[in-house]
Amino acid sequence: MAETPTLEPEEWALWDGWMRAHRLLVRELERGLQRDSGISKAEFSVLVTLRRAPGRDLGVGELAESLAWEKSRVSHQLTRMENRGLVERTECGAGGRRTRIGLTAEGRRLAQTAVRGHAGNIRRYFFDSLTPEQAAVLREWSEQTADRIEPRS
Repeated sequence: MAETPTLEPEEWALWDGWMRAHRLLVRELERGLQRDSGISKAEFSVLVTLRRAPGRDLGVGELAESLAWEKSRVSHQLTRMENRGLVERTECGAGGRRTRIGLTAEGRRLAQTAVRGHAGNIRRYFFDSLTPEQAAVLREWSEQTADRIEPRS
């Protein structure tokens, strides 16, 4: 019977260190969004995706695909954000059967403020501790890992 592959102690230590750093980084960035802008990471993701979209609006299906979320999750998130005055739905197409989602003026303002604050936190917690050489190695490794898991078309 073939032996199950395992990791060397140094590899486990590297993996554990990476996972701890990742958890702490994500936690701090999410806390920063909440503290600085009063929004969750999910809200930030929707705001930024709509802000970057051509015409600054998307259909619900397009938004779900862009975020890699289920349509039901997007729908619930949009309802909460619509209630806060951050997004608005507009009907279009034959008989108004299609719905587009766009940012309200308040949503655009909040997106701009949140992006600035989030960028500052990313710089503080991530980039400021990297040398240019480390950043280059990390960029290359990240691209290789992502391509191994989900190759680009």
